[in-house]
Amino acid sequence: MTSAPLSSDQASDSLAQPYQLYYWPFLPGRGEFVRLVLEQAGVAYDDVARRSKQDGGGPSAVVEQLRVAGPGLRVLAPPVLVHGEVRLAQMPNICAYLGERHGLAPVEPAGRAEAMQLQLTITDLVAEAHDTHHPVAKGAYYEDQKPEALRYARGFVDQRIGKFLRYFEAVLQANAGGGGRCLIGDALSYVDLSMNQLLRGLDYAFPRAFASVTATTPGLLALRDHVDALPNIAAYRASTRCLPFNESGIFRRYPELDLEPATTG
Repeated sequence: MTSAPLSSDQASDSLAQPYQLYYWPFLPGRGEFVRLVLEQAGVAYDDVARRSKQDGGGPSAVVEQLRVAGPGLRVLAPPVLVHGEVRLAQMPNICAYLGERHGLAPVEPAGRAEAMQLQLTITDLVAEAHDTHHPVAKGAYYEDQKPEALRYARGFVDQRIGKFLRYFEAVLQANAGGGGRCLIGDALSYVDLSMNQLLRGLDYAFPRAFASVTATTPGLLALRDHVDALPNIAAYRASTRCLPFNESGIFRRYPELDLEPATTG
């Protein structure tokens, strides 16, 4: 069965509703990339799982959102953004949706496609960073796969961090219109906000490798610092709403995985 399309007035009313974000309340994770866009946009949003359990929050709110039939397309995993009759999953998809609505994305279709290309590449590196501590099974404890994690981390540190970050540095330097402050176009976008979070996460989890690589990526460090200094981002990060990195999230600092790079790959 197909549902009747919304009238223009109904669609307008629907999109005027506040954003609802569903993500685990005890870790920054992929939800933090979405929060940064919302915070920089300066729009109101309900971080639903951060509510008290009595007020409909907690992890159970996220689980329930994955089970309900609507609105919109059924979703598989958080983060989930509900906006009136729109329901979206997948961090890059949500960031693009918000960025395009709030002046944090290129205007032209080709620019938006290139922004998504960069965002998906960021997401690839986020996934590889996660897999350093869960290389065998996502549902198993890190302690049950430590030998494999060490082997994966060795390859990640030696071959992957540098490859990705030097690519992003080259993109940044080639973007003449960005003045060294943005990866795409001539203004801040959701991609720059995500790059900031990625760099901070890598620095937290792999400070040795990060320091080694970023000696050759000064532009990315400057971009990171520029985003850190944005008033909305700085205020959010100074608030109690911003959770610190921890050993339950994507970026985890395990001393045994914080390896000194053996190569420059």
